[in-house]
Amino acid sequence: MATEIQTRILSEAHDPLIARVWRAMAGLRSCVTFMNSGAHPDDETTAMLAALWLRDGVNLSYACSTRGEGGQNDIGTETGADLGALRTAEMERAADVLDMRLYWHGQSADDTIRDFRFSKSREETIGIWGRERLMDRFVQIVRADRPDILCPTFLDIPGQHGHHRAMTQAAHDVIEAAADPTYPGCDLPVWQVSKLYLPAFSGAGGSYDDEVPPPPATLIVEAKGGDPMLGMRYEVIGQWSRQFHRTQGMGHWIAPGEERDWPLHLAWSRVGADAGRVTDNLPLTLADLGMEEAQSAVDATLAAFPDMEAMAGLAAKALTLLDDASVAAEHRHRVTRKAAQLSRLIRLTSGVAIRAHAARKALRPGEGTPVTVEMSHPNEVDVDVALDPGAGLQASAGRIEAAPDAAPRDPYPDSFDPLIPPAPALDVTVTLEGVTSRSRVAMDHPLHVYPARQARLSTAKAFLNLNEPARGLTLSASGPEGAELSFDLPNGWSQDWSGGEVTLHLPEDAGEGLHVLPLLVNGAPATATRIIDHDHIRPVMNHWPATLTLRLARLEVPEARIAYIGAGNDSVAEWLRAAGLDVTDLDDAALSGADPFAGYDTVLVGVFAYRFRPALKPMVARLNAWVAAGGTLVTLYHRPRDDWDPEATPPSRIEIGQPSLRWRITDADAEVTMLAPDHPVFATPNSITASDWDGWQKERGLYFAKDWSPDYTALLRMADPDEQPLDGGLLVGRIGRGTHAHVALNLHHQLPQLVPGAYRLMANIVGLKAKD
Repeated sequence: MATEIQTRILSEAHDPLIARVWRAMAGLRSCVTFMNSGAHPDDETTAMLAALWLRDGVNLSYACSTRGEGGQNDIGTETGADLGALRTAEMERAADVLDMRLYWHGQSADDTIRDFRFSKSREETIGIWGRERLMDRFVQIVRADRPDILCPTFLDIPGQHGHHRAMTQAAHDVIEAAADPTYPGCDLPVWQVSKLYLPAFSGAGGSYDDEVPPPPATLIVEAKGGDPMLGMRYEVIGQWSRQFHRTQGMGHWIAPGEERDWPLHLAWSRVGADAGRVTDNLPLTLADLGMEEAQSAVDATLAAFPDMEAMAGLAAKALTLLDDASVAAEHRHRVTRKAAQLSRLIRLTSGVAIRAHAARKALRPGEGTPVTVEMSHPNEVDVDVALDPGAGLQASAGRIEAAPDAAPRDPYPDSFDPLIPPAPALDVTVTLEGVTSRSRVAMDHPLHVYPARQARLSTAKAFLNLNEPARGLTLSASGPEGAELSFDLPNGWSQDWSGGEVTLHLPEDAGEGLHVLPLLVNGAPATATRIIDHDHIRPVMNHWPATLTLRLARLEVPEARIAYIGAGNDSVAEWLRAAGLDVTDLDDAALSGADPFAGYDTVLVGVFAYRFRPALKPMVARLNAWVAAGGTLVTLYHRPRDDWDPEATPPSRIEIGQPSLRWRITDADAEVTMLAPDHPVFATPNSITASDWDGWQKERGLYFAKDWSPDYTALLRMADPDEQPLDGGLLVGRIGRGTHAHVALNLHHQLPQLVPGAYRLMANIVGLKAKD
């Protein structure tokens, strides 16, 4: 990973001034706003949006219902609220590329509007989100942004994700609601959307399976071309934005000739039929608002490119001509946006170069840090800079100080605007030729504030096997200097603290169950934090009540030495060791050794490892030969795109089903039928009963096997409501003298959720041995 200084250098080298100026010019070409709507970060139609923005000057916004916290993670182990915070940061970077405003329906980690899991039903989704809550927030978003056009990414048809269908239905409904002055759920001024477009292209693919053809196209957004100044095709610009969604494996190279245009269907309009462009019959420029002189000045500014000095002067003149009092109230937001865009352009073209960074990236309440502001500008340009530190922080004399009661920044901000980056940021006032403009510049990195009672636990969850002799659990904890830490424990439990370690002692007769144990700082509830930092995002800090969730359960441990080959996408090995199993992580050196599997009874291949563990790829044939010679191989959930060759990756043919919508069980409570109840996987060393399927979280599994060779036996059958059953969730086969078990059940998710039945089933699977 590059150092902070190297990152700073690369940020300027990879994004020269002339490119930044060119992109800043785009939104000045039009007064029209196009709002795309979707259910998840990465649902936005980026190639189409890139063409509308850079070529046509359309101002963009994106309304997204969830943070994607229930999705997958290709780059790490963040899940739940941590993944939601990470994907929020990814979405902000993706929006920044397209100069696109961003709004979230779900406004916190505990909002009802969340990515609760994959859903096959619009009705189920709206029922969980809450129709009133969804509509109130959507009306608020539409009235705040005031888009002319609304266009959901997906169709409301069978075969689509239930979240997508719910958002498309809401897009239809919000048009009337946002324009209704009697709507009770929002007190912002009403706004009337002018057009509703639907995609006239299919949303089917690797995950979805549209059952109904798309509606006929009423116009085509041409996107096969590219931007002449940037020298990039619109598809590539779209992928530039999409590659920030790295948790979802986004960012693909679109080869020349593979670009496409985007057909749209005009589903509703209050301004008449189109003549070929989405902007038809809308106020395209300031001239359409009666501000002809201002529009002429804007046109002159754009025409002066790349003469920066001339552009700055002309932009300053245009800014003086923007008098929003001269236009109807319903159009004043357009003038306000043009003023902000012109102010940014003046700063960029007038030779003002400015950036700032803090010496520290995180503070505790009452602490401070120096801030360095670097600035240069021509003598004829007057520049004033004010540091906006944000709520709970104070700026003075080149420092930022956190107030004693400063609170952490919200990891789930409800909106983002590239023109108005969040604090801490620099408010820059530029005076050129007597004209004053104001714009805002983000600091090089965010400044986080820890909670006042911030504490750290070495683990937030634990599993204690009551079949093991130990009745204690030792973990480390830390808090504010000089503070007293303690757990709030049930009667009969005790705790011994020594330095930064604590041992919890349970009574000998402790029974099975789940316990949530709050950590206290000086007798008051503590707050845990995690700074989520990847090289493609601005770091974000998540925070939550500091607790230890402890599962007490009885588990028989198999007599097996297990080698785990992971790729950083699950924590299965950690949880199996916690339960008492003998699990060794195979690092690349061991995996590439002369005989890497010698001495092990079972090899466990983690989630996505065939794709993301490069050292595994050349060893696949040797691993399969080891299985045939008598070893046990267990492969966890993989997708077809995870370098899974049905004929070569597993020891015998297994084809993974796609699209995933057809090959997953989303109901975590779906009834499970054991097709071979006498199979050892259900008996040894743990007896699997109906209760072991209780308490599962999120879903049963996904990317079930579609087809497999006769070597395998399907052991389980389950179905989502009103659907045909699937049998490919757990396959076990005799391969030569050995055994292969392929597990599409999401056991990797159930283990950290401390589901007892998942532990018992996993113990049985990794303990399988072939019988001669």
